[in-house]
Formats: sequence, structure tokens, C-alpha cells
Amino acid sequence: MTGDGTSRIVVPEAALLALLGKRDENLREAESLLAADVHVRGNELTLSGDPADVAFAERVFAELVVLASRGQQIDPDAVRRSVRMLQEDGDDAADGGAPSPAEVLSLDIVSRRGRTVRPKTLNQKRYVDAIDVNTIVFGIGPAGTGKTYLAMAKAVQALQAKQVNRIILTRPAVEAGERLGFLPGTLSEKIDPYLRPLYDALHDMLDAESVPKLMAAGTIEIAPLAYMRGRSLNDAFIILDEAQNTTPEQMKMFLTRLGFNSKMVVTGDVTQVDLPGGSTSGLRIVRDILDGVDDVEFAELTSHDVVRHRLVADIIDAYGRYDAAQQQRRPQAVSNAPRTGPPVGPRNRERRGR
Repeated sequence: MTGDGTSRIVVPEAALLALLGKRDENLREAESLLAADVHVRGNELTLSGDPADVAFAERVFAELVVLASRGQQIDPDAVRRSVRMLQEDGDDAADGGAPSPAEVLSLDIVSRRGRTVRPKTLNQKRYVDAIDVNTIVFGIGPAGTGKTYLAMAKAVQALQAKQVNRIILTRPAVEAGERLGFLPGTLSEKIDPYLRPLYDALHDMLDAESVPKLMAAGTIEIAPLAYMRGRSLNDAFIILDEAQNTTPEQMKMFLTRLGFNSKMVVTGDVTQVDLPGGSTSGLRIVRDILDGVDDVEFAELTSHDVVRHRLVADIIDAYGRYDAAQQQRRPQAVSNAPRTGPPVGPRNRERRGR
């Protein structure tokens, strides 16, 4: 970069088309996100503007060129995520303190028919890395952050690499109390709607014809959490989904199923507890219980890690602000309430008069 805030980047011919995108859509996305001016002539990018803005834009394009040179498909979403990762991590990403966007976006977990599952954010990369090095990992975050999907991908990867002999997927059927008996069909048909998201993710990662065979052989098992009681799960990759809907007793029961050469991933969103009667969520208190226990990791995901429609992240943030405002009002309401005991009803008045 020159002293006047100008930088030139020569892009390899083989990477130029992937970098610019169809009809220059990647270039336009980058221009909308970066403060520096971007000009393309042949295979040379010229960046100009404030020196700090140019330096940041240079880092962004350097990451995108690496991705393109590796044969990665780049789209506007990849551009957005690269910019966000570098913004969030500041100089740490440049100094090697955190994985670079190119490292994150090119990490392949499983591939099927040309489709590859990869982390798309820095927190997702940390989550995947935590699964690699820990026996029990908790993936906690809002809807759409890839908690379950990435855990499923790691389970399939472990099975294909023969690191485990089976995959066990489970989740609590919150409505599986009295209402379950009124649903039509067999027990399996009644429970199926609660387990359907796990089936869907599994079919994304394995050939459709192989899934029934693997399930029939017991290599893949999908069952309600209640079916885990009394078992010892060896040589397995075990995923507990929707863990916010477990009671503390259920969480303890599940965690103590861990057998030899097994790995557990527990996923959930503590803001979406569906337990009846205000019951305590086992996921909300498990961090305090397991604090200081080795080989257990808690991975946090946020609205910045949402990989669905961009509005999902905005909706999650809006609900977060609303909940925070409601919590601020509650203490005030409590402080204004009478502190002398229960409201004085006719029966209490009569007692006071005696």
C-alpha cells in the first residue's frame, strides 16, 4: 500500500472469475460493505481512500483471493461473512490470534454429491474445533446458528472415519405426556414429529437409500430422550438436541449415559424453554454444575452466527432487546409492591380484628 491510501492487488487469472462472482455480484457486495473505493482493471484491483479503510479492504480481498485460489465457490454471503469476521476480530485475525476467514470458510466437514458442510462463522469454527478436542460439548445459541446441523455433520464424519461405531440422536418430546395418548397411530408415529428435524439433517448428509439400512442395522438410532434411561453408550457419537427442554434430572440422566470411546454434543437455546409449569431447564443450570470439570466445553453462538435468512438474526436481536427491557421493569414493579405479606382479604381482616 502506498502512503496516499492506495493499494493494488494482482489477482491470479484462475481466481478472478470466482472472486468477482456472477455478473460481478461479489464485487458489488464488497463495495457496499467497504469504505474504500474499489476499481477493477483486467486482473488488478485498485483500492483507494483513507489509509485505514484501504488496509482493511486489502485484508478482505486477500482472504477472498485465497478462497478463490483454493477453488472455493464465493458468493455475496461469503463476502459478508469475511468482512464481519475481520471486523469482529480486529487485529487478532491478522496477527494469527484467530482463524482467518479463509480458514473458517474452507474447512470441510462432510461432503455429499458436490455439497459440502462447512462452518460459516468464527464461532461455528470454534464450536467444531471444540467437538474435535473435547468429550462433551454444549452448543448453546439461538435458532438458525447451526448448532444441531454442525453436530450432525461431525457425527457423520466420525462414523465415516470409523472413530465410532454408531450415531445416537435424541431429543426430549416435551408434549409426550398425557397428550401423546390422544394422538393417532403407533408410539413411533406419535413421536416421529418431535424427531423429524434430526431425520431431515441426516438425509442432507447421507444418501437417502443408506439411511434406512443404517437405522435397521442400529448404526444410526433416533429416539426420544426417555429411551436413554438405564443404558451405557459405548463407541458412539451422541447428540442431545433441544436440551433446553430437559429437566435437571433428565440432563443428569443423559450425561451419565456416556460410555467408553464416546463423544456427546448437547445443543439448545436457553431463550426457548417449553417446559410446562415454569420448570427449571437442565440446560440453564448445567454450566454452573459442571464448572471446572475437565474435557467439557461450552460453545456460545449468537445472532451473528445465524445462517438462515438475514431477518432471523434481526428478529433474535429484537427479542433480546425486548426481554432485556422487560427484565429492567420487573425489579421496579417488585419494589413498589407491598412488603408486609399477602394482600389483606376479608379473611385476613377478620383475623386482624380478633
